[in-house]
Amino acid sequence: MHGTTVSHGRGPTQAHTNLTVLIGNFNMQDLKFTTCGDYMQQEIQRIGFACKYLHPDQTQKKKVLEEIQRPLTEKCTTVQWLNRQTKDVAEQRLWDIMVHNAAAAKRLVEYVGSLPPELRMVRLGSNQLPVYTQRDWSYYWQRPDVIAYLEKHYGAVGEAARALDVRLSMHPGQFTVLASDNEEIVERSIEEFEYHATLIRYMGYGKQFQDFKCNVHISGRKGPQGIRDALKRLSPEARNTITIENDENKWGLEHSLELVDDCALVLDIHHHWCREGEYIRPTDDRFARVIDSWRGVRPAIHYSYSRNEHLPEGFAHDTMPDMPALLEAGYKKGKLRGHSDYYPNQLVNDWALSFLPYTDIMCESKCKNLASIALYKYSTEKNNEQLFEQHVRSSIQEHCTAY
Repeated sequence: MHGTTVSHGRGPTQAHTNLTVLIGNFNMQDLKFTTCGDYMQQEIQRIGFACKYLHPDQTQKKKVLEEIQRPLTEKCTTVQWLNRQTKDVAEQRLWDIMVHNAAAAKRLVEYVGSLPPELRMVRLGSNQLPVYTQRDWSYYWQRPDVIAYLEKHYGAVGEAARALDVRLSMHPGQFTVLASDNEEIVERSIEEFEYHATLIRYMGYGKQFQDFKCNVHISGRKGPQGIRDALKRLSPEARNTITIENDENKWGLEHSLELVDDCALVLDIHHHWCREGEYIRPTDDRFARVIDSWRGVRPAIHYSYSRNEHLPEGFAHDTMPDMPALLEAGYKKGKLRGHSDYYPNQLVNDWALSFLPYTDIMCESKCKNLASIALYKYSTEKNNEQLFEQHVRSSIQEHCTAY
């Protein structure tokens, strides 16, 4: 029953200590239900950020910021641009992007690895290998010389993450709809997810259950059953790393929980608030079931907060926003689900951080590492400006000489 209190303590619940893994008739037999302790220290309570490094001083000129941030940020291109070029020019562009992105991913991991252990968690961007699943250009990524480069250099990304105890993840985009009722969309979505699984494999992950998190929403009219059907068609590495997240629209937490015996679940607490108007608690029995889905591996949740411009004018962030009252006043749920730059509401932060003894927190905010660091500093009441505002230019230049 919703709202039942469960005592968690500070470690794994008794429920997940006693969990008997339920193996379905199709897909779970080749998964290794062990913890990812070989890859990271699970007792560390982590706060992470997604995809992009931002320098602490964002008041600098745009060109200066680009010079500082570009070496840690992935590049991309478009099908349209490639199609306008000769084959040689287009392939050289893809090669150059590959070289940059592999190096940038490693630098990003090394930056995160320089932070306190509690901040060593980052999501890698999905544009590492542009047009990987595009019909006219996918051949490029199957070239033996390209594969050899990817295996070596993305292998180095994984080695750095393991050496520095950085927890990694990825998040395929909104067009990955594994539960669609359109078979062509499902096929393309599986291709997209397997692209991520290939990168994960190059980095040396996907060998054990949840040694790496690759997260998608349920999405699609077939809902949880559509996810089960798609799981049957995924590679072992993809099944080892897939997580399913509740969304703010059709498929909420109760639908995610239908998959508790099929894969690990990610609770997005902002999505849940948007959909249900509820500040779910870590003592809720539904969250205990989310924990159980990770089978002893430390879970991860997602945390975001509504943008200031979509809340009432003059809102002081000194109370917890009330979704039913906001909707009654005419505010739109679609706007309220957008991500803020930072986390300005201490009461909401206290609520989000109440999950930290049981799960890591992925910050989904526009100011990326700056927001996750600010949340961490708030949570620990630390104020080490020298550490957090260090200029990374010198270390970046050192890394650039290696590529």
